[in-house]
Amino acid sequence: MADLGKKYCVNCLADVTNLRLRCTDCPDIELCPECFSAGAEIGNHRRWHGYQQVDGGRFSLWGPEAEGGWTSREEQSLLDAIEQYGFGNWEDMAAHVGASRTPQEVMEHYVTMYIHGNLGKACIPDSIPNRVTDHTCPSGGPLSPSLTTPLPPLDISLAEQQQLGYMPLRDDYEIEYDQDAEKLISGLSVNYDDEDVEIEMKRAHVDMYVRKLRERQRRKNIARDYSLVPAFLGRDKKDKEKEKPGIKITKDEKEQRVRLRGLCQFMAHREFEDFFENMHKEKLLRAKVRELQRYRRNGITRLEESAEYEAARHKREKRKENKSVVTSKRGKEGKDGEFAAIENLTGFELLSDREKVLCNSLNLSPARYLTVKTIIIKDHLQKRQGIPAKSRLPSYLDKVLKKRILTFLTESGWISRDAS
Repeated sequence: MADLGKKYCVNCLADVTNLRLRCTDCPDIELCPECFSAGAEIGNHRRWHGYQQVDGGRFSLWGPEAEGGWTSREEQSLLDAIEQYGFGNWEDMAAHVGASRTPQEVMEHYVTMYIHGNLGKACIPDSIPNRVTDHTCPSGGPLSPSLTTPLPPLDISLAEQQQLGYMPLRDDYEIEYDQDAEKLISGLSVNYDDEDVEIEMKRAHVDMYVRKLRERQRRKNIARDYSLVPAFLGRDKKDKEKEKPGIKITKDEKEQRVRLRGLCQFMAHREFEDFFENMHKEKLLRAKVRELQRYRRNGITRLEESAEYEAARHKREKRKENKSVVTSKRGKEGKDGEFAAIENLTGFELLSDREKVLCNSLNLSPARYLTVKTIIIKDHLQKRQGIPAKSRLPSYLDKVLKKRILTFLTESGWISRDAS
């Protein structure tokens, strides 16, 4: 005779005394977990009917191979305790589960089954994308080690440290950014009789001070990232010469870096270098596109034809250049022939073309002309300022030469007409 105390599945006749699922719509319909999961339907029972779990609380949730023999009732108490007391409060959790479990057993079972077990592996991915940095202590927060731990000391000599006012053990400088920032909180104190407005004002001062500290740290990070201290000390030039002795930076690249310098405070050094490199590539591509468009305008449709076209264009430009050089040489020879009498005298290279013509026509040496010119202009400036000046013209300057030189200086704009 069958044991009257046992329960059996109405579908597969398996023993479901420890755990079964009872239909709330159909009487006497109790299924085992396997048949319930498969959606078994018997008679008027349908798989979408309501159900309730019936168990004696004695079956093992993780199977007979799990250590400790934890029953389903204990597992449910453990989950309720972790939600109520939080992770780490093992003594309170053990008291909630029951006197039969110690805090050590509770901790080991939860970590083994729910974190490092199959359930934990399925629920907790190995890598969490777009994970936000935890700024709660000890690894975050305004005063946490992740934000207040100083950077490694700069590798500079003692003389350079004194020059910068740098303190390596503190990673601080004698003069910091916003040197008077500490005045915001230096006079603050907590009083029990403070009103709400006073408390909020003090909190605002502390918040302002924290933001200034973050700005200080941000500037130090930028200085480290872009190696501004070695650049100030002149080390970067020597390092660049050692690393890349044959590569030179063009003038256009230097000017472009100066124009983009404002972006350095928003981008890391690696990002800025990639951005600058991409801009340089874009410039080369634009030049290549313009070159291809020029080929197309000249009727060239294949790259093989471009070599012949470039060779012909180079010959044409070479001929033009040779022609211009010959023309300039001829013009220079003609001019040199005109000033043959004074071209070897002192001060000839300081004269303009018109002044050379004047000295040559007056048969006056460039040095004497420059002396007379300086005296006349100086006397003119003193008269305009109301300072009486006596003419100190040299004795070799007669009236005709003086009049010619004054007329020339007036027409050239060196002196005004009333002075002449």
